[in-house]
Amino acid sequence: MNQAFIGLGINRENIYIANIVKCRPPNNRTPLKEEANACLDYLRKQVLIVKPKIIVLMGSTALKNILGEEYGITASRGRWIEKKGIKYMPTFHPAALLRDENKKIDFWEDLELVRKEAEKDNLKI
Repeated sequence: MNQAFIGLGINRENIYIANIVKCRPPNNRTPLKEEANACLDYLRKQVLIVKPKIIVLMGSTALKNILGEEYGITASRGRWIEKKGIKYMPTFHPAALLRDENKKIDFWEDLELVRKEAEKDNLKI
């Protein structure tokens, strides 16, 4: 992921990374709904403090827990979704890129859309 940031000219110091859950589930499995729900209030408070204009949702877990179960990562990635004044860009989770290198191009394109949108909005990234 760092290489993608560098390649796109995104400064890691200008972005905030948060996770749906605040501890790793056993064997690094996908968090259960109950585990995600236990942490969502904390995540919402982080968002209130940071006040992001753009949020990149990396992976299905982030997408479904933030925007809703009706969203799928493959159908949603690369498309802006705006809610409550925040622009969301769903994309693949970096771990998915390790399993399927073909997704790297889509991931790169999604981050390029984020960079362009940030520039358009005069956001420092």
